[in-house]
Amino acid sequence: MQLLTVSGLNQYLGELFALDPIVSDVWVEGEITNFSESAKGHVYFTLKDGTAQMPCAIWRSNVARVRTPLGNGLAVIAHGRVSLWQDTGRVQFYVDLVQPEGVGRLELAFQALKARLDEEGLFDVERKRPLPRFPTTIGIVTSQQAAALQDMLTVLNRRYPLAEVVLAHTAVQGDGAGVKVAAAIQSLYRRALVDVIIVARGGGSMEELWAFNEEVVARAIFASPVPVISGVGHETDYTIADFVADLRAPTPSAAAELVAPNIAELSTALRGAREFLDARMGEQVDTMRMDVRHMRGHLARLSPEDTLARHRERLVLLHDGARTRLAHAVQLRRSGLGGQADRLRALDPAGVLRRGYAAVTHEDGTPVRGAAALAEGEGLITRLADGTVWSRVTAIERQGRDVA
Repeated sequence: MQLLTVSGLNQYLGELFALDPIVSDVWVEGEITNFSESAKGHVYFTLKDGTAQMPCAIWRSNVARVRTPLGNGLAVIAHGRVSLWQDTGRVQFYVDLVQPEGVGRLELAFQALKARLDEEGLFDVERKRPLPRFPTTIGIVTSQQAAALQDMLTVLNRRYPLAEVVLAHTAVQGDGAGVKVAAAIQSLYRRALVDVIIVARGGGSMEELWAFNEEVVARAIFASPVPVISGVGHETDYTIADFVADLRAPTPSAAAELVAPNIAELSTALRGAREFLDARMGEQVDTMRMDVRHMRGHLARLSPEDTLARHRERLVLLHDGARTRLAHAVQLRRSGLGGQADRLRALDPAGVLRRGYAAVTHEDGTPVRGAAALAEGEGLITRLADGTVWSRVTAIERQGRDVA
C-alpha cells in the first residue's frame, strides 16, 4: 500500500486521464443543462442523459470554433478530453467542438481533426508555398488503375509535355489506405527529385474519400519539402488534405491544369518576346552602327595619316603660294631691272657714241670740258663708236669769237 497526499493523488489521476486513449480524445452525446458564460468568455454547462451527468467547459480559445448555438435543452454531440481539475479533484469534460445530435460519426471525426490540426497551425495561409512555374518533374500520388490518373496524364501531356511525371501508386480507399497514401507521398519527396506533388483521386462518398481525412496523410503533406496540390473528389468535396495542401484543386484534372503551364501560351509568349527582342536588338544594332560610323569619322580625323594628309595639302598650298609669290617677285624684279637697264643704256657713253657723238679727252685721259681748256698744238684723243682718233689742236674757235 502507498500513502499519497491529496495533491499527489490528484496529479496521478490527472496523468492517468491524459494517457488514456479513450478519454483524451472522445465524443460524448447528451443534453445541455446548467448553461452559462463567464465574464472572461469561457462557457460552462452540464451534459446529461437519463441516468448521469458530466460537467463541461469550453475555454474562450475554442468558443469561436463552436458554430452551433448552445443553450439549455439542446441535444448535442461534443468532442474533447476528460481530465481532473487537480485543485478541487473534480472530473470535467473539456470541449473543443460541438455538433447537433444526428451528425454522422465520420463528420464528427472530420470536424474534430480539422479543429485540432487548425489549432496546431497546419492550415496557416502563411506557410502555403507557390507552385513552381516551370516544373521539370511532377509527382502524382494516386492509384494506377484510377480513371483520374489518365485524365491528369492527358492534361499534362497536352499542356506541358516537357515535364517528367513520376507516379507513386497507392490504394486510395479501404482499410489502411491512409497509411499507404502517406507512405506514397513520403516516397516522392524522400527518394524522387520532384518539384511538386499532386495528391488525387476521383469523386466518391465520404467513406470512400476518408483516406484523405486521416491525420497520417495530413502530417505527410505538411512535412513535404516541395509544394503539394490536392485534387480529391469533386468540386463540392472537401478533405483534410485540401486544408493542409499548399493549393486545393476542385478535381484531379484541375490539379493537373494548375500545376502545368500551357505550352501553347508559352510558345505564344516566347514568340512575342522574341519579336520584341529582335526589334530591340535591331534598334540597338542600328544605334551602334551609327556610333561606329561616328567614331570612325572621329578617329579618322584624329589619325596620323589624316593629319599628315592635311599637312601635305597645306604644304602643297604653301609651296604653290610661295612659287606664285616668288614668280611674281622675280617678274617684278625683272621689270625693275629692265627699266634700270634701259636707263643705264641711255646713260652709256657707247650708246651716245653710236648715235654719232664722240668723246674727246686730253692725252692724259681727262675729258675736254670746253674750248677754253685747250691749247694749240695740244694732242687730243677722240673716241668714236667704231674707233679712236689721235689729233693735235691747230686752231681754237670759241663760241661767238675766233681764237688764233
